[in-house]
Amino acid sequence: MKKAVKCGKLFDSISCKVLEDKVVIIEDKTIYDVIDLREFAQEPDMEVIDLSDKFVTPGLTDLHVHSGMNGEGNDRMDLLHHTPAELTLYSLKNVQQDLYAGFTTLRDCGSQAFVSVALRDAINKGDFEGPRMFVSGYSLGSTGGHADSHYAPGVTCTAEEHPIIDGPDSARKAARFNLKNGADFLKFMSTGGVMSKGTTLGAQQLCDDEIAAIIEIANLYGVHTATHAHGTNGIKAAVRAGVTTVEHGMILDEEAIQLMLEHGTYLTPTIIAAERICVKGPEMGLTPWMVEKANQALSHHEWGFRQCLERGVPITFGTDSATPYNYHGKQGYEFELLQRFGMDPHKALVAATMTNAKVLGVDKTQGSVEKGKVADLCAWSCDPMEDVKTMQNCLFVMKEGVVVKH
Repeated sequence: MKKAVKCGKLFDSISCKVLEDKVVIIEDKTIYDVIDLREFAQEPDMEVIDLSDKFVTPGLTDLHVHSGMNGEGNDRMDLLHHTPAELTLYSLKNVQQDLYAGFTTLRDCGSQAFVSVALRDAINKGDFEGPRMFVSGYSLGSTGGHADSHYAPGVTCTAEEHPIIDGPDSARKAARFNLKNGADFLKFMSTGGVMSKGTTLGAQQLCDDEIAAIIEIANLYGVHTATHAHGTNGIKAAVRAGVTTVEHGMILDEEAIQLMLEHGTYLTPTIIAAERICVKGPEMGLTPWMVEKANQALSHHEWGFRQCLERGVPITFGTDSATPYNYHGKQGYEFELLQRFGMDPHKALVAATMTNAKVLGVDKTQGSVEKGKVADLCAWSCDPMEDVKTMQNCLFVMKEGVVVKH
């Protein structure tokens, strides 16, 4: 049975324009056609969904989430008290909240015990309702780096038993370990981070040859790469080695921006991750060093972001959903922050749809409302150009032709 979705306004993520009075015809999981309302004739047994008073977009993609956390602010401490089985159920609840917020696709940039792999596979099989997922398995990093556990000596946790990189050979082994266990891409930590105790925010933590070794394995396996990188040296090293996306990229300089342009590197700015810690961290009781590092990152971020935007560095949409006070299902706030940093909300929508689909290599089947593409649709009360806050309240979600929220 076909479905027909009447769209008062429909966002075209190819042209970055808003179309009016369109009807999306859906058959099974696929968009059968997109026609003008005046051409529409309802067929027998066709289900009609009336979104004539709504702003309709393709399903959104969040290119940076962590399914195993949800804004608690205690980093990995919960792993000491919960089994991987409990973590799996918790993660499922988190990604379902993302789905209901309009994110029909997620890229999980690091979780423990390969929970994200199991979650992806169960959703793909139809065992559970949830977004489609692209997952990295463990984040890869150096001894004492942002991916390390930072537990006291002698404290162990089975969920954290993953390889740590010290040298290019161990980098290759760690990369292969993730891919062997089902990773879709590789995520590594080039620099320190806001939430890791004892790491310097801007300092490079993986050596150039270690970064190159990870990307070498990714290229051999035909997968893309993402790097957590705040500081300029770590960003430059990863870009020179051919990384696909720079996550955060909050401390940029002219050379780093130029390198990203030359290499076609994508920036995933995740403004919300630092902003929430700066604004809400003190009342959450976060440690002063974490709030201080978040303020350091955010104070540099707007200049670099505006330079990237002005000069044409390709920008994706990702939120680091799960960091302190950055809850799954609430990440639509990033659209407001992107506008605050100078990005047109329509261009932010392109980032969250077509640009992200290109990063994931699925732009032939996802990212826009076109004939032959997967039937992922979302609806909002108004055009975000009129009020960007509308992106924090998704009213309708369809994934692969199935309505999951109305």
